[in-house]
Amino acid sequence: MARYLGVDGGGSKTAFALIDDGGHVLARATAPTSYYFNDGFDVVERVLAQGVSDICGQAGIDTAAIDAAFFGLPGYGEASGDIAALNAVPAGVLGHDRYSCDNDMVCGWAGSLAGEDGINVISGTGSMTYGERQGTGHRVGGWGELFGDEGSAYWVAARGLNAFSRMSDGRAPRGPLYDLLKERLGIGGDLDVVSLVIDTWKGSRGSIAALATTVCEAAQAGDDAAARILADAVDELVALVETTRVLVGFTEHETVPVSYSGGMFSDRRLLDGFTAALGALPATYDLRQPLLDPAVGAALYAAKHSGHPLSATSVKELAGAATTSEKVTTP
Repeated sequence: MARYLGVDGGGSKTAFALIDDGGHVLARATAPTSYYFNDGFDVVERVLAQGVSDICGQAGIDTAAIDAAFFGLPGYGEASGDIAALNAVPAGVLGHDRYSCDNDMVCGWAGSLAGEDGINVISGTGSMTYGERQGTGHRVGGWGELFGDEGSAYWVAARGLNAFSRMSDGRAPRGPLYDLLKERLGIGGDLDVVSLVIDTWKGSRGSIAALATTVCEAAQAGDDAAARILADAVDELVALVETTRVLVGFTEHETVPVSYSGGMFSDRRLLDGFTAALGALPATYDLRQPLLDPAVGAALYAAKHSGHPLSATSVKELAGAATTSEKVTTP
């Protein structure tokens, strides 16, 4: 039995999954974020060591029993001088070189479409797309929260905080977002939000992004400003997909498989809006629910990259188990 490890890094957490070549998930683990731009380079080795140790403990194996691994790391490739050092980190954790590294965008694509040609759009803490067609891959977006990541949870939350400030000042009418955010933040005076986000949170990317759920809640409650933010997020995500389609070579006469990953798509309003906007475009898109989560997708990619891709039967087994799990755990 061959075993493959997948690691999906993210701005809020790092997910680990160990699968076998028969299409069974053997173990899962979660560790803190491995986004080293915020927390320093040492965080990568620490988080990977924690997760791999947990995975091996659950499976009752040592790292030598892992036939291949894929590490999808947030920020990978965004600082060319760091690539060699990032590539070297897993060797110290695994004790062997049967692994590869790339950006975590690959995990979302490999999981959602099970490695088939098409496009995956990510809207989690950050946002980007990754698509492949006949061996040609391309990334769009993912420029970071300061001047990019449009349509992401961070982007939605930052826009929500801006709307809160306008409502507080009287520059915009107060809707449900005002009270919902004030309650969520637990502040007395409105201006306390400044010290909370800047001094207490230290501008934490994850803490700010988590406020996107409150913006979604406000939109559901009828807040016009929050609804506009989500509508704008949809437009941004659709633009990422359309640009990717062109860059990887899909024509308007082809049907383009598209899927998605990231917490923002758990909001029904955003997902429905995204579905409708894709359907209104001249190109033909086949929007699919994700087959597998990104961590399992990373493990699937590890097998493929090692030259031993899982059979169609094994992939079907993984997808079937994922569907069953969703039915059991979803209220």
